[in-house]
Amino acid sequence: MTSCDILSDTELAVLLKQADKNAYTEIYNRYWKKMLLLAWNHCKDKAQAEDIVHEVFIALWNRRTEVLIENIPAFLTTAIKFNIFKHYQKLLHRRQLALQNYDFKESSHDEARLDALFLKEYIDGIVEQLPEKCRLTFKYSREEGLSNAQIAEKMNISEKGVEANLTRALKTIKGSLNDSGLLLLLSIQVWKNLF
Repeated sequence: MTSCDILSDTELAVLLKQADKNAYTEIYNRYWKKMLLLAWNHCKDKAQAEDIVHEVFIALWNRRTEVLIENIPAFLTTAIKFNIFKHYQKLLHRRQLALQNYDFKESSHDEARLDALFLKEYIDGIVEQLPEKCRLTFKYSREEGLSNAQIAEKMNISEKGVEANLTRALKTIKGSLNDSGLLLLLSIQVWKNLF
């Protein structure tokens, strides 16, 4: 039997899907400190950061057969950010209940800003998991505002190739949002804001 500490992340992900506890332990040992630091950087509360990391690793084991993991660190980072978002949502909800005379518009503004920040970080996590050409095409288009022709020239591919990469990226993002239930939540939020 091979020692898990010499296996690549891809090999560990395959073994994890097969319920290999040694692979799970190795993933935990490789990434728990990084994930704890990430959680602490966001919430500045050691106990809360530890709880978030604990929840993410429990969910990783419980959902090992349901989730296709192509990039373990990106997957864990996205899960940490999602759990931090849920933590802030709970805090915001508690604050709203505690402050009876709190201005509703201000609360909605804070919540909307938090939702937008989380969504951006969540999508960034999805984008980081895309294949390289697809990821670069998406970033050039959405972050740098380059046209398809400019992207094609910069990447030395055809404009059709740029369009195909953008379509693939958007389809992947939409699918991931849909799978996580965020697409439904966003639709409900947009609906609420309209009325």
